Amino acid sequence: MTSDLPGRAPLDQALLDQALIEEAAKKSGLIWVRGTGAPAARALWHVWHQGAVYLVGDGPGEQPLPALVDGGFAEVTVRGKDKGGRLVTFPAAVTELAAGSEEWEAAVAELKGKRLNAPDGEGMPGRWARECRVLRLAPAGSVVPLPDGSLAERPVPTAATTREPIPAGLPKLLGKRRKT
Repeated sequence: MTSDLPGRAPLDQALLDQALIEEAAKKSGLIWVRGTGAPAARALWHVWHQGAVYLVGDGPGEQPLPALVDGGFAEVTVRGKDKGGRLVTFPAAVTELAAGSEEWEAAVAELKGKRLNAPDGEGMPGRWARECRVLRLAPAGSVVPLPDGSLAERPVPTAATTREPIPAGLPKLLGKRRKT
């Protein structure tokens, strides 16, 4: 327990950690998660619901959830919404929810509202039940202290590319349009 102002009861560090985790996770739409044995953390969208982070993925068109296994642990880092900097890092227990269970239905209702650009709209929960995993990452321990130095890592290899350079003749064509 830590001491508080004179005349007030001491604050419990576990309660402070819990409040920090909850507030940060509620306000951030993106977290960094590293499962046990994963080489690097991965950025994932999520929702905070009933005291835990919920994720959906590992299906066609959904985010990959590597090294996140039922009964395992993960390290979760929550970034700030304003500048994207690290706010808090905490260990989490991973639980895979059974499709159709009461907890799964509640989690999917929350996740559905946050899923952007879904190809199937109202059919999304059915697809998630058939082809995806819904995971619950519950805080399991105290907050990890912030590091002293940078933890920058190389990006995860991907087939995605940036836009190619514009054709050499395009600026001339665009310039002619403006002059006329």
